[in-house]
Amino acid sequence: MNSNQSILNIVKQTIDLQSDSIKNLNKYLNVDFVDCVQLILKSKGRVIVSGIGKSAIIAQKIVATLNSTGTPSIFMHAADAIHGDLGLIQKNDVVVCISKSGNTPEIKALVPFIKANDSNKLIAITGDINSFLATSSDFVLNSNVEKEACPNNLAPTTSTTAQLVIGDAIAVTLLKLRGFDSKDFAKYHPGGSLGKKLYLKVKDLCDTKNKPVININANIGSVIVEMSEKMLGAVVVLNNSNEIMGIITDGDLRRQLVKSLNISKIKAKEIMTKNPLVINANTMAIDALKLMKSKKISHLIVEQDNRYHGIIHIQNIIKEGII
Repeated sequence: MNSNQSILNIVKQTIDLQSDSIKNLNKYLNVDFVDCVQLILKSKGRVIVSGIGKSAIIAQKIVATLNSTGTPSIFMHAADAIHGDLGLIQKNDVVVCISKSGNTPEIKALVPFIKANDSNKLIAITGDINSFLATSSDFVLNSNVEKEACPNNLAPTTSTTAQLVIGDAIAVTLLKLRGFDSKDFAKYHPGGSLGKKLYLKVKDLCDTKNKPVININANIGSVIVEMSEKMLGAVVVLNNSNEIMGIITDGDLRRQLVKSLNISKIKAKEIMTKNPLVINANTMAIDALKLMKSKKISHLIVEQDNRYHGIIHIQNIIKEGII
């Protein structure tokens, strides 16, 4: 019974059951879903999401998703609501109550107080469209599942997944209707690698005070000194008008030494790579990383207002957690 295959069979059965149940939600979609989305979209208030037990945990996740995608939302635990937290609900707020049965005592106690205020509309996410919650709500979103993944059909598993999917469907629909794009997303996700991918620019990672630079007519000794002092593994070659003419990397120096050890008379212009890749300082760091990976290089010259601004190394980006 505890063999590897038997364990994998249980896992597969659980995934298949939940997957089939989620697909089955499509048949419950009706005008109530459309009306719910339109209600929230036009609302001047917030979305208050409430539940009890496992449904409360799902409610918290839905609130987090709504907030991060441009719909102001607040979680209100159903048990706490009837002991003082009803004050969270303000005029014009839309209330979403989540309950598999729709008949839990806390929900039954809560609903009449919500309905007493004409300025608040109530949306039910429930597995029983004939329940107290469903029949008391303005809109009903059916989250019914045939059975739980739990072999005893008791522990909320498939039913909570269905609730979460409905919540995600609402959030994503609102996101698309609002035209919520990656720039908007970045405003709500400034932290972590996700936030950095969305807002961090090349200029934020480019050290302009320590930029390696050499004149086109400089000798190779000067190139080596500049590269060693700036420790970026490359120097940018400029002409007398400070225009970018090329780049010399430590790899270029090694290849020159392989050709000949007599390098004292060699000028920067003789070993530089001409017409190097240049990137604008306002380019997103993630795009700079993609460019370096595609070209299999580790440096990019950065320019701003058509002038040399500095060098960005691939490690500058990777150490920020952007990969």
